[in-house]
Amino acid sequence: MENFLECRNLSKQYGKDPPALENVSLSVRTSGVFALLGRNGAGKTTLIRILATELMPSSGSASINGMDVVNDTKQIREQIAVMPQEARLVPWLTPRQTIYSYLLYRGFSRREAASKVLGALEKLGLGKYENTLNRRLSGGVKRRVLMTMILATDAKILFVDEPTTGLDPVIRADLWATLNELKKTHFIFLTTHYLEEAERLADMIGILENGKLLSLGTLDELRSKMGYQYSVRILHGGSSFETEIGEMIKNPDGSTQIFTTEEEADQLSEQLVKEKKRFSIYPISLEDIFYYLVRKPIEEDTKHSATARESDNLHEN
Repeated sequence: MENFLECRNLSKQYGKDPPALENVSLSVRTSGVFALLGRNGAGKTTLIRILATELMPSSGSASINGMDVVNDTKQIREQIAVMPQEARLVPWLTPRQTIYSYLLYRGFSRREAASKVLGALEKLGLGKYENTLNRRLSGGVKRRVLMTMILATDAKILFVDEPTTGLDPVIRADLWATLNELKKTHFIFLTTHYLEEAERLADMIGILENGKLLSLGTLDELRSKMGYQYSVRILHGGSSFETEIGEMIKNPDGSTQIFTTEEEADQLSEQLVKEKKRFSIYPISLEDIFYYLVRKPIEEDTKHSATARESDNLHEN
């Protein structure tokens, strides 16, 4: 029997502010990595906190493997572990003391906690740091200690909220390798705003913006939903280029991007060569999909606002 994480019209609103989550519905298997993409403030952390039974939804429902996040909190908490975005280590403890204390808090006996600590540290290559004070550890090692804490619980469902934020590329790559290994035996609900992170790790991807789920699927499914296979990027100086082929977007860096089919990309390349434009052609990436989906509503709102202003001006005149 397959297990799923499901949300049905899930919403969360704080006071009179705009909804942090608005009618989010999704269903994903609890295996591998599900990456939830979104800019800062998109609602990613709010969703994780609701699923981890730390926050009550305003409306709608959510469940994990058939357990309701509101009515079955005790059962869910026994099967999950959470690495919050804001998690910090106690500076005057060592990694060994940190993980041991956390396991006691989770309800393990002293004997169980002691036996699990060393194995968990060795699993992530942290044995040599077991008695080093946390305040003397590098940022990357601290993140791995936090990851070890949740692994030591034996929970098979891990919520990991932006685990590589602020890390340098080398340390980030090390954590990616760890997550890639873990997903063979765990379900990892990963939130991130690093598009490359999701592209490398995720089996399923969701894109969240302003509390709304814009799209959900594998990378290939997201490409298919977008309707284009290729992206043609015309570098600086291409803003004057005009074509009726594909869908054109002007980028903030001064380049022009055209989403199109393979056949139309061939036609465009011939035209661009004739006009001596500098350009590149490549298959649609997750970055292209993300910015296409996030930017399109913004552009439509801008056009709507501009039209409304013009109408108001005409009315006033």
